[in-house]
Amino acid sequence: MNTAVIDRFKKLNPSQWSAAYLRDMGLRLIIPMLGIAIFLGIWHLGAQQVNTSLGTFPGPAQVSEQWSNLIDEHRTERGRAAAFYERQDERNARILAENPDAEIREREFRGRSTFFDQIFTSLKTVLAGFLLATAIAIPLGIIIGMSQSLYRGLNPIIQVLKPVSPLAWLPLITLIVSAVYVTDDPMFSRSFLVSMFTVTLCSLWPTMINTAVGVGSVQQDLQNVSKVLRLGFFTHVRKIVLPSAIPMMFAGLRLSLGIAWMVLIAAEMLAQNPGLGKFVWDEFQNGSSDSLSRICVAVLVIGVIGFLLDRSILLLQSWINWDKSAVVR
Repeated sequence: MNTAVIDRFKKLNPSQWSAAYLRDMGLRLIIPMLGIAIFLGIWHLGAQQVNTSLGTFPGPAQVSEQWSNLIDEHRTERGRAAAFYERQDERNARILAENPDAEIREREFRGRSTFFDQIFTSLKTVLAGFLLATAIAIPLGIIIGMSQSLYRGLNPIIQVLKPVSPLAWLPLITLIVSAVYVTDDPMFSRSFLVSMFTVTLCSLWPTMINTAVGVGSVQQDLQNVSKVLRLGFFTHVRKIVLPSAIPMMFAGLRLSLGIAWMVLIAAEMLAQNPGLGKFVWDEFQNGSSDSLSRICVAVLVIGVIGFLLDRSILLLQSWINWDKSAVVR
């Protein structure tokens, strides 16, 4: 509940609070539900009018059916994995019973990745790329924001690199990773690293720019206090710069995470990293009668996850920021 709603409740008598609260919460629930119902109705009616090479465009009912099928496939695959490891444990126990000194072998289940496995892969990739981008962007943004000369020198480079498409970065990153990451026992797959670095390169700019702007807009009175107290560089950054720059910094983080999630899907399609992007591409190439419905499921899941990631940054901001007006709306 935001500050305006709380202030409105303060003006009411205690006996009126309950009715006002219920009315406010009812509106907060009814209006979104009404919007969703209208969207589903338009989708249902519009889908029937669109015929593709794979058949009629799927409506909400067909997409819901495929969602259930994907859940069933995931459960079936997990059951196969459990049965595989159970048979392996029984076999190893039998071997050890016959010969306690025998050398047993533990094998990993090599079943196909399910839709939910691919969701986990995409989340792991995007968070790795986003955290790496944040670790680069925030320190650089602080340094750039504290020096006008450095800001003027690097700003043209930032403005040139910022709008570069992930499709342009991807071939270069693929070649560099293939040339540098040469090992017989890789910790990470090349497709994962290519996707992660593509996400990093495309998502670090909003955080860097917003951090620099936030640092550069610290009030002169606070700067003067720091000089009078003769604060060291790191103390100055921690006590003066960061508290003032946090709102702009988090605005950049929200933009960066949104860009990272969008870039990831395209990167996974081309790098063939086994995530949601590859799922969409494989279904497109498959061309079965269920492919359109499955792609629609992936699109909705991508949207929901993007929304939840954005909410998570807002929650983190409301927890860290000294200005508690930064609330989740």
